[in-house]
Amino acid sequence: MLDSRAYCRGPTRGTAFFYILGYRFMHPMLNIAVRAARTAGNVIARAFEDLDKVEAEQKGLNDFVTNVDRDAENAIIATIRKAYPDHTIISEECGTQTGAHDEFRWIIDPLDGTTNFMRGIPHFAVSIALQINGKVEHGVIYDPLQNELFSASRGAGAQLDNRRLRIQPKRDLNGTLLATGFPFKARQHTETYFEIFNALFADAADVRRAGSAALDLAYVAAGRLDGFWEIGLKPWDFAAGELLIREAGGLVSDFTGGHNHMTSGNIVAGGPKITANIVSKMRPLLSDALKR
Repeated sequence: MLDSRAYCRGPTRGTAFFYILGYRFMHPMLNIAVRAARTAGNVIARAFEDLDKVEAEQKGLNDFVTNVDRDAENAIIATIRKAYPDHTIISEECGTQTGAHDEFRWIIDPLDGTTNFMRGIPHFAVSIALQINGKVEHGVIYDPLQNELFSASRGAGAQLDNRRLRIQPKRDLNGTLLATGFPFKARQHTETYFEIFNALFADAADVRRAGSAALDLAYVAAGRLDGFWEIGLKPWDFAAGELLIREAGGLVSDFTGGHNHMTSGNIVAGGPKITANIVSKMRPLLSDALKR
C-alpha cells in the first residue's frame, strides 16, 4: 500500500482524490473506509432479501440490535484491521477497542436505521469515519440498496459517487424541507422537542422523519434536504455525516450554536444560514438540560 504521506493534493479542491506524478488515487485511508462500507453493505443487502432469518434482540429502551448489525460490524472491523491493525476502533455494538496508535480512531455504525431494516423499510446505511488526533479526516456513508456512496476527506470536498456535493444556499426557513429524529430513547425531552418542532414547522415547507440520521445528514450534504436536527445522537451516528456537511459547505452545531454536539449528541446541521435560523428558533425553547 502506498504511504499516505507521499500523497499530494491535486490542484482542484472538491475531490477526495490525490495525485502522484499525474496519476489519480483515492486517499488510502478513505479507500479502506469505502471498501469496508461496501463489504458491510453486501452483508446487509443479502440479509434484507430474507428478513425471516434475521435475529433481533432489545438492548435498551426502544433500541434493537440484530445479528446482521453484528455481522456487518465484524466485516468492517476485519477490513480495517487487515490494513491498520494498530488503530483504535469505536463501534456501536462492540464498543471501544483501543489500538497501539490511538491517535487513529475509526468510528463505526454498521447499520444506521436498524428498525427500518427489521421492518423491511428500505432506508438504512453504513457509516464509517476516521478521526485522527481528534479531528474527523475521512468519512463514508453507504446506502447498500440504492448503491449510493457518500464520501468526504477533510479539505478535499464531499462526493456522491463521483459527483461533488454542495449545500443548498438557502437563506431562511421559508420553503425549506427539514429532517429530524424523534427522541425515542430520551422521552423526558418530548415536550420540549415538540415545541421546537412546532416552531420550525411553522416556517418550513415540510419536515421528514425517515429513521436514519446518517442518511439524513448525507441528504443535507447532497442538497436533498435543507436542514436537520435531533436530540441525543451518538458519535457513530453523525461523525461521517458531519464531515460530509462541512465539506459540502454547511455547518454543524449543538442546539445553542456551539460546538458541544460531540458530547451532548444534540445536533443541528444545514447550510450556514439555515443552521443559524434553526438555532435561533430553538434557543428560547430549550430546557436547561438541552442547553448543555
